Amino acid sequence: MSIGLPVRNGERTVGRAVRSVLEQDYTHFELVISDNASDDGTEEICRELARSDARVRYIRQPENIGLIPNFYAVLHQARGSYFKWMGHDDWLAPAFVGRCVEVLDDDPALILVTTRQGHVGAGGEVESASYDRKGLRSADPVERFRDMLRVYNDSHLLLDPLYGMIRPGPVAGLPRPVMLYEDQVFAGRLALAGPFAHIDEVLSYRLPAPFATRAAIARRLGVPVWQVHVANLLMCRELWTVVGEAGLAPQERRAARAAIAPFFLRRQQMTLAHRVRKATGLASRVLARLLAAPLRRRPADADAHRSSRNVAPVPGGDP
Repeated sequence: MSIGLPVRNGERTVGRAVRSVLEQDYTHFELVISDNASDDGTEEICRELARSDARVRYIRQPENIGLIPNFYAVLHQARGSYFKWMGHDDWLAPAFVGRCVEVLDDDPALILVTTRQGHVGAGGEVESASYDRKGLRSADPVERFRDMLRVYNDSHLLLDPLYGMIRPGPVAGLPRPVMLYEDQVFAGRLALAGPFAHIDEVLSYRLPAPFATRAAIARRLGVPVWQVHVANLLMCRELWTVVGEAGLAPQERRAARAAIAPFFLRRQQMTLAHRVRKATGLASRVLARLLAAPLRRRPADADAHRSSRNVAPVPGGDP
């Protein structure tokens, strides 16, 4: 099997990511690294890792080809029967590859297997959530698509098909648009393409995204920043197109598209609630500063008032 690791300027974390791959219990794999013209110490780290282990193949792009094309660069270089994308700031438990290979070997109908992920906070705390539904393993593409939409509105902690292990044959030709929420659109394509399995055990770990705002993500992707304000609408428009391209029967196509409207409305509610919480927090901080300001000035004002009462009159001055 093949693991593809696209990276740009990942000198602080890429070494840990690679070492977690090399320490897998299952050893029959290759690791393909595509360095997207990094200008930090990433190249030196990766070249040394490739020299130290023949399973590592390092490829350097001569110029920045973009985030999504770099993901496809590792997929197209992969030679394994199974494939996994991996972020340069992620790391794997030693059993990850072996457990996923076992599941895919046992059921040829599966196109993908995901695992529970540990989301590691800034203080080292780990969050995860259990996915125990069967919708994504259904033989019905509409049921899989509906459940994938539910997953993304329920919690980002549940699972992430983008970082599961896939059969590259059915997936390599699926396009990934360059847009905000492109990973969720791609997950919709995967759900329509075939059934998933899920291992409800934490076998991989992720750090918080380094780009904290959607505007920063848009700039990273090369997407116009104005699209941040209509990101949900654009995502759902793309999902509508995805359903139309999935080769569904007319009745299935109508049923899948009918699931997009409630998904959009729920996402808009979530977005609005987030903005209200953000605005409320900002207003509370501003109000707290305004209320604290007179308190900070009061001792000085009182001293000045006392001093003014103790000043002796100037001889010969005005009455």
